Amino acid sequence: MRSYTELESFDSWTTEEKDQFTLNVMKCLILDGIRKANSGHSGGPLSSADFAYVLFKEYLNFDPDDDQWFNRDRFVLSAGHESMLQYALLHFVGWMPMDEIQKFRQLYSQTPGHPEVGIKGVECTTGPLGQGVCMGIGMAVAETVLREMFKKQNSDELCNHFSYILCSDGDLQEPVALGAAALAGHWGLSKIVMFYDANEVQISGYTNRSDSTNVPAVFEGLNWHVQEIDGHDHDAIRNAIEKAQVIEQPSIIVGSTIMAHGTATMETDHKTHGAPLPQDEIEATKEKLLLPNQTFYVPDECIAHFQSRYDDLKQTVSDWTSTLTDARSNSQVESLWKMTVGDELPDLNCPEFEEGASLATRKAFGTTLDFFATQLPHLVGGSADLEPSNYTGNFAKTYGDYLKENPEGRNFAFGVREFPMAAMMNGMSLHGGVIPFGGTFLVFADYSRPALRLGAIQHVRTIHEFTHDSFYVGEDGPTHQPIEHAMALRTIPNFYVFRPGDAKETAACFEKALELKTSPSALLLTRQGVPVSHKSMDEIKAGVEKGGYIYHDCEGSPELVFIATGSEVSLAVSVMERMSDKRIRVVSLPCWEIFKEQSQEYRDEIIPSRGCMKISMEAGITLGWERFVGPAGLSIGLDHYGASAPNKDLAEEFGFTPEKVEMKIREHLDKLL
Repeated sequence: MRSYTELESFDSWTTEEKDQFTLNVMKCLILDGIRKANSGHSGGPLSSADFAYVLFKEYLNFDPDDDQWFNRDRFVLSAGHESMLQYALLHFVGWMPMDEIQKFRQLYSQTPGHPEVGIKGVECTTGPLGQGVCMGIGMAVAETVLREMFKKQNSDELCNHFSYILCSDGDLQEPVALGAAALAGHWGLSKIVMFYDANEVQISGYTNRSDSTNVPAVFEGLNWHVQEIDGHDHDAIRNAIEKAQVIEQPSIIVGSTIMAHGTATMETDHKTHGAPLPQDEIEATKEKLLLPNQTFYVPDECIAHFQSRYDDLKQTVSDWTSTLTDARSNSQVESLWKMTVGDELPDLNCPEFEEGASLATRKAFGTTLDFFATQLPHLVGGSADLEPSNYTGNFAKTYGDYLKENPEGRNFAFGVREFPMAAMMNGMSLHGGVIPFGGTFLVFADYSRPALRLGAIQHVRTIHEFTHDSFYVGEDGPTHQPIEHAMALRTIPNFYVFRPGDAKETAACFEKALELKTSPSALLLTRQGVPVSHKSMDEIKAGVEKGGYIYHDCEGSPELVFIATGSEVSLAVSVMERMSDKRIRVVSLPCWEIFKEQSQEYRDEIIPSRGCMKISMEAGITLGWERFVGPAGLSIGLDHYGASAPNKDLAEEFGFTPEKVEMKIREHLDKLL
């Protein structure tokens, strides 16, 4: 092994010697950054470093001058705690300044504790284990879908790249990763290459304390191509990557590695997993690796060696750019490119609904989905085995299931996999070029929640259809009747929750969700029929655009203001009609988040801050409604679990009939007077 004292002769070293020296420099850069921060994970980055080094230096396709080049290979560090490995790689790439490396885990640095979208060269925010695997698989889905779309225009080379994933023991212990992996194998996503850093160590000790899974056998059973290698052998890594690139299956490379590989005395020590190494161990490691006892040592020779492929990469980008220019001379390719990659939405036409008819908003969603799908060829998605209930079945029938044999299918039969579905949708959106949606019951939003939160953190556009939105689910009982879920979703920052009051509001909310390019959203939809509004679509769109609006007003200043969402909008109208002795305004509030973004003047215009009593109506918990109704107001809701019975019986039992709501309001008024 060569020493830093011989650096003057670097040009005459063999490629293997240059690689090993450069890799050693990278490893010690990682250790220095973590030590300076006095925080971070040391062992894992060192066990994964060989694979990551070979991948980035020799195989990963990217544009050195543009980290957003569309046809780049995607790299996902699912083991997000190994973030300093990625930052060190990005320093060698030329995208991460040394002063940022030295600010690891510090406020406002470009080197946070886990990789975050927005950092040059980071494709997705990882850290919650397992989700990176899902997002990488979602990216591969988007790549395939787009390639098939452009293939119809004889331009499939515009989108033709790999998704590489680096995962850890902890990633594969999270069931969400295996759920997504099952779909990847079922769908034959051959553009996925995943390296499993099997160092057999996690933060609490050795993995055999909690796990004896035969990972190769599991992934063979999931229809993946499996290779088992020495994860520190560069030739074995190269051979495995090259084989994975041509196999017609997703590939997992199981790399047998050593935790804290290369350190002086702490190899295999689980204490290296989640902590900086002692300074004397770092110094001893530098001596072992024949590096100077100097912090943040990165000689120019190593950078130049790491970037030795850049001329070829730039030529690849130039050739692709010429191909793109030629392809876009075709008007159909140009239109498709602008809509998908350019994310330019056309003016959408909405379906028409029969005014006064009783129609469940889940059915209205299905109708709207079918309507929008003809105008947006990149609108893709599916249901977690609830097509008949989510009303995505016609979409599936029209566009076909996405399968290995039918990669141009636009419907994803996710199976009963709510969390993998939501996490994969995040990956699809991050890849770009497609707009993903996914459907399930609202009560199962709890299964999806970690991915909903991570999507909000990453500012992705994903549309989550949650049907069966209240106790009106009926006979399925309390396990399937969401009570706290709408409010729980509203607590997620940068997450938009729509609870439309009728079919027209559903279409308007769906359209608004499509326009929210930097936020995920949820549509909470009824199982039971609700009357279709007599208001014009333009009026409703204008109201949804503001998040809340006056649905029905009275003459003069209102004495009572009913604030309702979803199925309770029509209930509020019925109560208003019964209470003709009062001046009542009915406000529909389909989206709290958008309403809160409006000016104080507008909000006070819709819901006066004083001079009237406010009453909220929503078939869920009342916690949170006090911000609208105030201390003297009344919140009509459900602060207990439901029951199994026909929904009309439950409405009577829980007080959600016009007669019983009126009684509650009058009793409340009497108490105040």
